[in-house]
Amino acid sequence: MKIKFIFFFCFHFYFLQQLPAQQAKWLWYEISGEIQKIETISIRDSLHLDQVKNQILSELYQNGFLVPQSQIRIKGDTLVWNLSTGEKFEWLKLRLGNIDPQLLVKAGIDLWQYQNRPVNINNLKVLFENLLTASENQGFPFASVKIDSLERQGQKLSGALDLNLGPLITFDTLKITGDSRTKRLFLARFTQINPGEPFSQKRVNNGIRQIKNLPYLKWSSEPELSFQNEEATLYLPLSDRRINSIDGIIGLLPNELEGGRMLVTGQFDLALYNVAGRGRNYELNWQRFNQFSQSLQLSALEPLVLGSAIDIKADFSLLKEDTTFLNRDFRLSFGYRVGSGTYVKVFSGRQAGDLLAVANLSFATSLPQVGDFRFNNYGLGIEKSWLEDRFFPRRGALLDFELSIGNKTILVNTAIPANLYEGMDLKTLQYTMRGSLEKYFYWNARWGLFSRFSAGIMDNPNLFVNDLFRMGGLRSIRGFNENYFFADNYAFINFEPRYYFDTYSYFMIFADVGRLNNRLQQLPLDYPISAGLGFSLETASGIFNFIYALGGSNTQEFALNFSKVHFGYTGRF
Repeated sequence: MKIKFIFFFCFHFYFLQQLPAQQAKWLWYEISGEIQKIETISIRDSLHLDQVKNQILSELYQNGFLVPQSQIRIKGDTLVWNLSTGEKFEWLKLRLGNIDPQLLVKAGIDLWQYQNRPVNINNLKVLFENLLTASENQGFPFASVKIDSLERQGQKLSGALDLNLGPLITFDTLKITGDSRTKRLFLARFTQINPGEPFSQKRVNNGIRQIKNLPYLKWSSEPELSFQNEEATLYLPLSDRRINSIDGIIGLLPNELEGGRMLVTGQFDLALYNVAGRGRNYELNWQRFNQFSQSLQLSALEPLVLGSAIDIKADFSLLKEDTTFLNRDFRLSFGYRVGSGTYVKVFSGRQAGDLLAVANLSFATSLPQVGDFRFNNYGLGIEKSWLEDRFFPRRGALLDFELSIGNKTILVNTAIPANLYEGMDLKTLQYTMRGSLEKYFYWNARWGLFSRFSAGIMDNPNLFVNDLFRMGGLRSIRGFNENYFFADNYAFINFEPRYYFDTYSYFMIFADVGRLNNRLQQLPLDYPISAGLGFSLETASGIFNFIYALGGSNTQEFALNFSKVHFGYTGRF
């Protein structure tokens, strides 16, 4: 809530006489003087007439013609209005008055614009607004401003700004009026609204928007702000959202090793949010996407460490690909919120890849495409959210971008002839860049659309297969096994129209189109495409998902016998 008392600079404007214009259907007006203009306008009603007259006068005031001469008469169904611009007023000088120069800088005001320039009422209004906005963000929400010592010298005007700050207002303790178990101290640090600090309307607005980006909280009503005893109290009607989840998915796929039989794959997700009411988040994801391959991902977020505005997050992932290789990746990130919807992070990571199948490599004549390496990297990431609801968005967009660079070291495997490593630079520079943009459309209570564009690229003179991006599956290009594709650069689009039959339940059809490049294995460009349908059904304790997908690429036919069925239940508590 913004409270302002504005006393605008008042001139002796000519007051338009109110003539009965209910019968007028047209307004014909002529401006004479330094501005020449004639126009005829169709009039709908008296309200429209007032709007047109105010707009015409506003244009004159903006050009310094503060006292136009006016004559109005009725002629049949036409209102005839003759206007003369009159004298043009300019600023001789607008002085600083009693305003602190630092406040003027914070308001972004340059008083040189008010010397020997036409008097513009709109510019003066913006000046007042900026001064009051800067004041209310410094602890003075009841400030008022006016022009003092106004003098006229011919058509030149001069004056001084006069700012009355009013009482200094400080923040009182945040009040959580809902049934949320979130700790008040955490929200105070998260919004940067701390007791005893000067009141700031900007901080209040940003804090409310930042809370809307927390997926585990929801508003039970609108937040309120009250002032009492020179203190401001922000009331937050917040409730906890049932967003903690246990998610299990079963996939039925054709068994490529045993013809005529089905292969059952699995996935298990556990997500805990706002643990102990302090904004801590923990996630676990395990997948088995074929007989010999598994993956594990763990993450833990500790927000606002030691009372600062910095978050710390640790991530660990493990990928075992058949009997070919084993990858591990550990990352430590430091994040900071910039504004209400922007999150910036810096991170340091270490990736390790090890070759598993070495039994038949003692007589190899060339290095295998899978290798042993260590990659220490550093990077920068940015996330920008315009989503209306972070938990279940229907409108808005989400941008996620990440860049990392570091030194990659190739380890000499003693099972491979040593001469194959001769002439190879074992320490090189490698970079990776990837990002995605999601956009949600919501046309009415029934119809919506989810779309996403994702792309990535990596570069190094000694890339291995176990370096490459992995594509395919429910989170990228559907209609294929999880991590089906290897690529050193990729781009794909997800397109998913939705029909909502309940708040969080919908039917959908989808189409995914991609472009994948794998130069390491010298494969031709692949343009995978997939299509399918499914639904998401909200229940009392969770969400049930079902997806049927067909996918086609260079290595998989777009045929029913390669179709993929995924279904699972996400329990929320």
